[in-house]
Amino acid sequence: MPEVQLDRLIAPAFYELHRDLLAGGHSEYWLKGGRGSTKSSFVSIEIPLGIIRDPAANAIVYRKVAATLRESVYAQLEWSIDQLGLFEWFTFRKSPLEIIYKPTDQRIMFRGADDPGKSKSIKLARGYFKYLWFEEPTEFNGMDEIRTIKASVIRGGGHAATLYSYNPPISQRNWINTEARVAVPGRRVHHSDYLSVPPDWLGEAFISDAEALRATNERAYRHMYLGEVTGTGGAVFENVRIRAITPEEIQTFGATYAGLDFGWYPDPLHFVRCAYFPAQRRLLVFDEYRTIKTSNYEVFRHLSSEKDVSPGEEVIADSAEQKSIADLRSYGMLCVGATKGPGSVAASLKWLQSLTEIVIDPVRCPH
Repeated sequence: MPEVQLDRLIAPAFYELHRDLLAGGHSEYWLKGGRGSTKSSFVSIEIPLGIIRDPAANAIVYRKVAATLRESVYAQLEWSIDQLGLFEWFTFRKSPLEIIYKPTDQRIMFRGADDPGKSKSIKLARGYFKYLWFEEPTEFNGMDEIRTIKASVIRGGGHAATLYSYNPPISQRNWINTEARVAVPGRRVHHSDYLSVPPDWLGEAFISDAEALRATNERAYRHMYLGEVTGTGGAVFENVRIRAITPEEIQTFGATYAGLDFGWYPDPLHFVRCAYFPAQRRLLVFDEYRTIKTSNYEVFRHLSSEKDVSPGEEVIADSAEQKSIADLRSYGMLCVGATKGPGSVAASLKWLQSLTEIVIDPVRCPH
């Protein structure tokens, strides 16, 4: 077994936490912080080391959506085991997704929480689950969903540790921000950010992006990179500016973007046109159309005649409505489905929250 210098793999902010976890000091570790704080890397180092130390220990890793496991936590653990110089000691399986410690057949399993009840069927050939890791628990619907999984997984065996690694949501009222403030016996809450990480671990591009955001939108910087809860809890977007967008200003816009969300009743169909300035990280919303109980052909006719949507202008629409997209294309509109996938809604919200400002014209876009 090779010797490893852990200070080469664990950032200084986690040294004391490493000792606490090694000693079994707590049963829950809430690791919150900003982007680049290496909290997930820390967990992915501790789990294989803990399995090697304890021949009865196993681990199970959860994300809300199973489809996100392979490219996130599985890849993270694969990287960590390689960095530890232990790659040849483990078997990496893709179906089912698991990592096996060869000498003792101990397992690191991966599951999606799409159906928390499925956790009841998980069985181990030997040992117990010493580590339960929830990556991005902010994706979960609440603490009850997590408790259901814990009740099924953490039973029998010796001391077990549940680890949560996440970037705190912007709103004070979000369930996980509320839960992290609750004093629970055996729970330790730890906060970290990129400023305590050796700069060469992150790279110049990461540091430059962080500094650029700090210069243009300090609140977004504090939330994204320092992991601070900067919202009051009442608004999803605190960077919205309501003001008139003049015809002269619109004339200066280069490329514009059109989006369409389908609806019938009571949910409306909604079209929007906007401009984006990446250098200033500014989004301007300057045109819209909203309607209910309107056929696809009437929508096409209105957008073509009243909103000047030309045959060559791309309209990005809700990809769940393939028939409606096909209808609009048959009428002559360049309508395409939006690219969506697991976590895309949350990623979109975070991106919008990170902008310097979102300008909305209240007259042109009253809805």
